[in-house]
Amino acid sequence: MTDTATNSKLIQGRTGPWEIVMGLEIHAQVASNAKLFSGAAVGFGAGPNEQVSLVDAGFPGMLPTLNKHCVEQAVRTGLGLNAQINRKSQFDRKNYFYPDLPTGYQISQLYFPIVGEGVVEVEAEDGSFFNVGIERLHLEQDAGKLIHDLSPTESYVDLNRAGTALMEIVSRPDIRSPEEAVAYVKKIRTILIYLGTCDGDMEKGNLRADVNVSVCREGQYAKYKATGDFSHLGTRCEIKNVNSFRFISQAINYEARRQIEILEDGGKIDQETRLYDPTAGETRSMRSKEEAMDYRYFPDPDLLPLELEQAWIDDIKASLPELPDEKRRRLMADYGLSQYDAVVLISEQAKADFFEAAAKGRDAKLVSNWVTNEVSARLAADGRDFSENTLPAAHVAQLVELIETNVISSKIAKEVFDHVWNGEGSPAEVVEKHGLKQVTDTGAIEKAVDEIIAANPDKAAAVAEKPQAIGWFVGQVMKATGGKANPAAVNDILKARLGL
Repeated sequence: MTDTATNSKLIQGRTGPWEIVMGLEIHAQVASNAKLFSGAAVGFGAGPNEQVSLVDAGFPGMLPTLNKHCVEQAVRTGLGLNAQINRKSQFDRKNYFYPDLPTGYQISQLYFPIVGEGVVEVEAEDGSFFNVGIERLHLEQDAGKLIHDLSPTESYVDLNRAGTALMEIVSRPDIRSPEEAVAYVKKIRTILIYLGTCDGDMEKGNLRADVNVSVCREGQYAKYKATGDFSHLGTRCEIKNVNSFRFISQAINYEARRQIEILEDGGKIDQETRLYDPTAGETRSMRSKEEAMDYRYFPDPDLLPLELEQAWIDDIKASLPELPDEKRRRLMADYGLSQYDAVVLISEQAKADFFEAAAKGRDAKLVSNWVTNEVSARLAADGRDFSENTLPAAHVAQLVELIETNVISSKIAKEVFDHVWNGEGSPAEVVEKHGLKQVTDTGAIEKAVDEIIAANPDKAAAVAEKPQAIGWFVGQVMKATGGKANPAAVNDILKARLGL
């Protein structure tokens, strides 16, 4: 079974084409120093059960106290997602038993979430845009963690994560391919980091996704969009806790093909929860999908309904930073950047900030190239992102200035950058120290040109019949001058000498 085309929303089966339909539930850990309903610390790397209050541990008689900062972070996120902020919301108990859930229930929001409908504009790989509807965002507490590999006969419970505040961002089934799913999660992650409401660290589990995948025959999705009738769509399976972009794409590809093969063999899809095994490259059944009634949701009797003042919401809205979409449009307008360059720059807030600091008074396109290519590549090679970059933006600005003023060529600039990256000082200092100034003295260039032409009269004669052969002479002159000759001057002098 193969895709009909790269990035296609159709998968070709034995009996015809199928469409993939997806909705995602993104679980984002709220950036907060304390948990959602207790004062216990939140952080990665603490010893087992070192960050647990009596509330988190489910001791009898302990009452939850809502963390106002977590509520503010949820409101900020909702505003950043262009979503409706519900001034009245309510916390519910989701009842189920598991050893890492000492209370026997999770406090969540089912009936009245803090954030309602919104929409996110997402950039696809080909530069086009598509919208993903947000159904809701609700606050809930995380469970603890079971550790199975410390003993062959026992499992250990670590409650450090228990009670940690999560935002669950639920999308509409508007996502149509693995590539779109990855682009959507990247966009949500970028927005959260800009807002400061989640650090987006997927390796630590601070942002993970549940992916709901279904397939339907070609044309059925259009009928669903026209009518809102979910019966046109297939039965969905939920893939839980996928924590990398690569795994999201792989899990969707596998699951869609699995469902198509079952349907084409005359079977039916059971609604169930599945896990993705990246080692085997497949999804496996975890449990049949419980209906909401199985959780016996009811309003938490220890927590009053949450009512927000509009003035407080307005104050939060006024404090929002410039968000990715706004920044992309401004970079294009203020610096004349292409949409592609602007999208690459805004992918990390620190990268966009670095670019703007370096681009003042300089060729913005040239600065963008250095930031997105050389600097990004060096950081990636070191396993760092732009938030960990120690290179001063002023160094890139100075490097571009040296290129613009013909002090160095673009080729020499790469050598200069190597020295700068290795801590040898500013570009100007490196150029002076290593004698890398570009040769612009036409006399010196003419001397080198004349010597090479005199030593190669047959090649000089051949240029008249084959003008492109001048490239060989350019290379020889650059070699003779240690790569420091001004390339434009070399070309002009060669053309004059060779009669071109």
